[in-house]
Amino acid sequence: MVILIADSGSTKTSWCVTDGETRKMIKTQGINPYQQTEEEISSALAHELVPEVRYAEEIYFYGAGCTDDKAPVVASALGRTIATGARIYVGSDMLGAARALCGRESGIVCILGTGSNSCLYDGKQLVENVSPLGYVLGDEGSGAYIGKRLVGNCLKRQFSERICNLFTEEIKMTPSAIINKVYREPFPNRFLASLSPFCYDHRDEPEIHAFLLDCFSEFFKRNVALYNKKSLPVHFIGSIAWCYRNELEEVASVLGFKLGNIEQSPMEGLIQYHTKK
Repeated sequence: MVILIADSGSTKTSWCVTDGETRKMIKTQGINPYQQTEEEISSALAHELVPEVRYAEEIYFYGAGCTDDKAPVVASALGRTIATGARIYVGSDMLGAARALCGRESGIVCILGTGSNSCLYDGKQLVENVSPLGYVLGDEGSGAYIGKRLVGNCLKRQFSERICNLFTEEIKMTPSAIINKVYREPFPNRFLASLSPFCYDHRDEPEIHAFLLDCFSEFFKRNVALYNKKSLPVHFIGSIAWCYRNELEEVASVLGFKLGNIEQSPMEGLIQYHTKK
């Protein structure tokens, strides 16, 4: 049985074609049915994926924007370009994270990357989701959230003068340039997330360490706690979760949550889920 598995975001897609014993990993551009038409998706697949994968009996695609109403767009494009007659399943990136982290067990699943999200998973499907609300109203614990609070604290001198000056020196941007990036240029969430590595580089500073703990505490309190399932493990996936796993462990311990798996990418877990049924 030849299986094709995809983990897709808006900027890139990771693919694995496997027969259960051998694997071939492929990278293509991102696929998001909210940003691309079926024709555009089909064209991208034909140019970037078909030369690498010409046959698959089953396809499992998990991606950003793959809601119930948009998933058929991706499924149709996959069927047209790669595998006519194949079994094709398209689900959300949240479901992909849940299957990768929990397998067929229940758990609370969290994504911490540029944005954040979470869900309650019963081992088969998502049963509850606290809306992340985006980087303006929510996205606690995400790269954009950390960056937003970091900028505010530095520009309003909430950190010590030494930390504020260090921030200004390292990012090499004036306050007016930062304001312009946030309020007048496209993708301010990506810009804000690009500032969060400052915290990683200086996470041993007591002020920054306390700041990070507060950011992740807000994620737990405003998202995870609302599921009211402290008996379940809380799993994390994404670049921010991976980089700050020590801080997440500290916050989970203080707040009384049981931390589960922390992974940078869902692909390995998805391969295990779909090949070892």
